[in-house]
Amino acid sequence: MTAQQLQQLSITACKVRMGIVKSTHAAKCGHPGGSLSAADMFTYLYFKELNVDPQAPQWEDRDRFVLSKGHTAPGLYAALALRGFFPEEDLLSLRKIDSYLQGHPNMNTVPGVDMSTGSLGQGISCACGMALAAKVRGKDYRVYTLLGDGEIQEGQVWEACMFASHYKLDNFCAIIDNNGLQIDGDVAKVMSPYPIADKLEAFGFRVAQIDGHDFRQIEDAFREARTVKGQPFAIVMKTVKGKGVSFMENDAGWHGVAPNDQQYAGAMAELSAKLAELEGK
Repeated sequence: MTAQQLQQLSITACKVRMGIVKSTHAAKCGHPGGSLSAADMFTYLYFKELNVDPQAPQWEDRDRFVLSKGHTAPGLYAALALRGFFPEEDLLSLRKIDSYLQGHPNMNTVPGVDMSTGSLGQGISCACGMALAAKVRGKDYRVYTLLGDGEIQEGQVWEACMFASHYKLDNFCAIIDNNGLQIDGDVAKVMSPYPIADKLEAFGFRVAQIDGHDFRQIEDAFREARTVKGQPFAIVMKTVKGKGVSFMENDAGWHGVAPNDQQYAGAMAELSAKLAELEGK
């Protein structure tokens, strides 16, 4: 990755974070914390990793992405809008009556969304099915899914992992957003999922552990994933919940609460200053 590419990804990630703050503030509800922690991953996926075409969202040979932690739709929507799947101004309609941008992704209304998700634990199963379908049909597309570390407390997640390993889904990549916090607090205290990487390896995955806010590490992990044959791949990324907005960082209270007017102004001021810094203004 060149310095210029890194700068551009960082700029785009900042804009994704601004989209998250704008949309949840406009909706007066939503899930900013986990959307912000995954903003760098959303950015890398849609601006470097995924083979997709905003002008042909249903292109048969596209890569697939399933947001298993569906409540972080504001992050996905912000990335999709910036990538050109729909107008950025539509982010302000999040969760509004009659808006196509619902609180959880809807594949029937949102261009670029490959699977409707919301009930935690189920998205990864759908993604595994997509990966197996590609194998059966002789297709080369890859399938990615993003899960929360609280979500992996669900038993269905591990059934899906067993499935992925059994069918040797080397076209499948599961990404765990390990920000350490869920709606009820510290994941280690609510129902510890640790050690995450060891569990995934025991289920037959090749695993990379990375800093989820470091684009070079993200790139290295995906590069490794493409070399693995005969087994699925997982990325366990250590992140900060609420990343990019100082008063939201590492605070479980921002799991599902939208910023009020004053908080919105503060968050946007921080992000705008960061954007100006990145752009050299």
